[in-house]
Amino acid sequence: MWYNLLSEYLLKEGYKNDSICPCIFIKRTGPEYVIIVVYVDDHNIIETSGELTKAAEYLKKEFEMKDFRKTKFCLRFQIEHLKNGILIHQNVYTKKLLKRFYMDKSHLLSTPMVVRTLDVEKDPFRPLDDDEEILCPEVPYLSAIGALLFLASHTRPNISFLSNLLARYSSCPTRRHWNWVKQIFRYLQGIKDMGLYYTIPSERNLVGFADAGYLSDPHTGLSQTGYVFTSSNTVISWRSVKQIMSATSSNHAEILAIHEASQECVWLRNVIQHNRESCRISSSEEDPTIVHEDNATCIAQLKDGYIKGDSNKHILPSSSLMTRRKVVILLFNRFVQAIA
Repeated sequence: MWYNLLSEYLLKEGYKNDSICPCIFIKRTGPEYVIIVVYVDDHNIIETSGELTKAAEYLKKEFEMKDFRKTKFCLRFQIEHLKNGILIHQNVYTKKLLKRFYMDKSHLLSTPMVVRTLDVEKDPFRPLDDDEEILCPEVPYLSAIGALLFLASHTRPNISFLSNLLARYSSCPTRRHWNWVKQIFRYLQGIKDMGLYYTIPSERNLVGFADAGYLSDPHTGLSQTGYVFTSSNTVISWRSVKQIMSATSSNHAEILAIHEASQECVWLRNVIQHNRESCRISSSEEDPTIVHEDNATCIAQLKDGYIKGDSNKHILPSSSLMTRRKVVILLFNRFVQAIA
């Protein structure tokens, strides 16, 4: 109801909104434009000269609001406006998190996890053993996992895989799983000052990387999908998640990963195109988006277009992709050299 009220009020003033990104409102007045990004009742306003004051005054006519000027804190993010770019990090939130779980004095670690094995009996991340006990309710396992997933999905892609892995045992965690949670905290202790740096001016190049971990979960026979998209060499979208169907080979797992990555790619391109057209920033036709994939068989099958199934029937051969969805699957140079 709150969104409907806000949306109707902004649309009445001439703002445009699209279903591809319903929480972004854009208004164009001659060469000037203003963008209002909404997250429930938190707003960030991006504008050219002179439009910010008008947008703020219009909102104040109908809603009670506070103007914090240049955004420095938002939704547990810290935003530092530097000379040549913007740094987004969660240093304060990470420090509070470490203190909350009594890990603020812990020793630093350079890696969040150890190398795994496909031996189900020796896997350190295996499910509950018969001789193990479930953690008592006093151990805040669920709270820690929720906090780590929040970090992993916003500014910490480097802990996405392990956070996702440990979240699978939320219903029956053991002391062994809790020790791995604490290892992530020790890792965060050494990188709490790091963040995502977006340079100014930014390059308009969206690049994707997709990969799969075949039999990443040997206990269920499922593989892992991982993808990341960058713009101006900085991460803007990423995901690490267990696949929902059993892959019959490493090639099959890679096709499933490309399937997930291509959907995200199409959505990102639509959002970028909508925002640019609404602001009239660029009217030229966009270049194809390169999605890197390191499985030669997967690339050959997608290129020739002879593999079609429920998992990849929307992916077209590269020649068609160039003119329609414009997603190009390329092989890393090092893998090309290795095959040659």
